[in-house]
Amino acid sequence: MSSGRRNQLKTLLLQIGVSMLEEEAQEAEQQKKKHMEENCPSFFLPGCMHELQDLCRKLHKQIDLVDEERYEVEAKVTKSNKEIEDLKMKVQDLKGKFKKPALKRVRMSADAMLAALLGSKHKVSMDLRANLKQVKKEVKEEEKPAGDWRKTIEDKSGMGGRKKMFETEA
Repeated sequence: MSSGRRNQLKTLLLQIGVSMLEEEAQEAEQQKKKHMEENCPSFFLPGCMHELQDLCRKLHKQIDLVDEERYEVEAKVTKSNKEIEDLKMKVQDLKGKFKKPALKRVRMSADAMLAALLGSKHKVSMDLRANLKQVKKEVKEEEKPAGDWRKTIEDKSGMGGRKKMFETEA
């Protein structure tokens, strides 16, 4: 795709996005106006004192209702927050107190292990030693010919003998 085509598609997407955002803002504004009309009637200032007192009483009742709802919601929130904190503390306590047990070595034959894993329905025999190849050990013994001991001592004597002795050992 060429860069010009890519830029054109980007601008087209941006224009569509802007129009969608504007529509959402208009809908939000309309919903706000509708809510205000339903819950808050238009304000009128009564002419006489008696009507003004009735309006104040009505407003005080509405304020009391709203305060009661707010108090109930705050109580629910604090109760749920307290429960959350308690559960967090319980989780931390359980993490701290729990010690991992030391694992014990279990001696089990291969057949018993397969029976435990597969269940009693499957009878699988696994004789591992039968599958092994038999290897014969070859004994290689290098026998040194037994020579005259006097000759070996004479060869090792003197400076030349020491040299030979070090060469044979190394």
